Amino acid sequence: MKKINILTRLTLIISILLMVPSCAVNPVTGKRQLMLMSEAQEIAMGEQYDPQVISTFGQYEDEQLMRLIQAKGDEMGKISHRPNLQYHFRILDTPVVNAFAVPGGYIYFTRGILAQFNNEAELMGVLGHEMGHITARHTVSQQSKQQLGQLLLIGGMIASEDFREFAGYAMQGMQLLFLKFSRDNEREADRLGVEYTSRISYDGQKMADFFNVLNKMQMESSQGGIPTFLSTHPDPGDRYTTVTQLAGQWKDSLGYNDWQVNEDNYLQMIDGMVYGEDPRQGYVDGNAFYHPEMKFQFPVPAGWQLENSPLQVQMAPKEGNAMMIFSMARQDNLDEAAETTLSDLELNVLDSERTTVNGMPAISAVSDQASQSQQTGEQQTIKVVSYFIDYNDAIYVFHGVSTGPDFNSWFRTFESTMMNFNRLTDPAKLSVQPKRIDVRRVQRASTLAQALDSFGVPQSQMDDLALLNNMELTDRVQAGKLLKTIVE
Repeated sequence: MKKINILTRLTLIISILLMVPSCAVNPVTGKRQLMLMSEAQEIAMGEQYDPQVISTFGQYEDEQLMRLIQAKGDEMGKISHRPNLQYHFRILDTPVVNAFAVPGGYIYFTRGILAQFNNEAELMGVLGHEMGHITARHTVSQQSKQQLGQLLLIGGMIASEDFREFAGYAMQGMQLLFLKFSRDNEREADRLGVEYTSRISYDGQKMADFFNVLNKMQMESSQGGIPTFLSTHPDPGDRYTTVTQLAGQWKDSLGYNDWQVNEDNYLQMIDGMVYGEDPRQGYVDGNAFYHPEMKFQFPVPAGWQLENSPLQVQMAPKEGNAMMIFSMARQDNLDEAAETTLSDLELNVLDSERTTVNGMPAISAVSDQASQSQQTGEQQTIKVVSYFIDYNDAIYVFHGVSTGPDFNSWFRTFESTMMNFNRLTDPAKLSVQPKRIDVRRVQRASTLAQALDSFGVPQSQMDDLALLNNMELTDRVQAGKLLKTIVE
């Protein structure tokens, strides 16, 4: 969890519902199609989404990599079917392997997918694919089909009658950004991706190679609030063969003498990139959650699942009939934070008192909220215990939520976590570091397995590193070749 405002309402574009349908010419096909928004409205939508995406998932800082993506993205944008649209590129600080686009020219790469690429051409292929979704207005079409209402980050969760719905997700509302494209959309984006990649002289065949990597990974589950590439971009069929054929056609048509791949340049660029979860942003060890950068810790109930995101930490038991949310208030005054937060969440405060938590000033409150079941129409009540804790110039907030009949049985579990929030002083916990990509040069010709063994890679990591390098362990590697390894 990163130090940002977490109780701000995230409004996800309700203006769509008020837009008047109109016919517009699709920039790619040249045909007229029904659209619920103009280009100006599309750009405005992207401008509203972008800060929400960044604040929700965090931004990974890498100036050199961003310069490459922005420069090549600008070049690609100028030869695309929407050359006058300004494109924006971001790297998200998550290990999940995905890339996605939102209306208005915004394209996002996770550091997880950047770690998986093995050359610039693969990166450009995926960039072109996502740009294709934008130029063909697939993102607008998908959003137009969704009736988006206003979502309250925490309030919407608390008001939900089914805790099982969000037991495995840190951000339900942001799932609206990851609408699945149709198979026809995917085929068109592949075709456009190969075209755009080829027209800026990159080898479009590498795009097909990377799709093979994704298929090997078969990552269908979502982690940390972001689905994987294969879950948001369903496989339209034998895309490897199709993309390979398209790349060959563009090579014959354009006739460049030197098709760029730039393997070594890319690998050297990602050398040192954080790989996997970053414990500096919070991690679980045993039955406790530790945050080295913000120097706090708190216990996690035994058997509970935990999802950590830049906006909040969410915990829930497997049976899903209770949950805790840990976040930060936007106010820096304890009384104001408690009053404003409970009011914003439309909670009816039943009891409130000043207290201390491990010597830190705090306010505890018990509240309830009535809601109507969408299925039965019956009124039901949820109860919430909240703790606001003043620590290190910030107000930290816990909410423990359950339905009224179950609340008393969960109350002690909630308080056991909240009242044991504490300063983190253990040097071993404070000094924890993430895993990182370490690019090594092969000294002599051998198999991949032999090369990795010469680097001291344990046998248990061999298969994972073969996939990371898009190779088989039996493949031959030449002296001087760069390979990705992972170091602590």
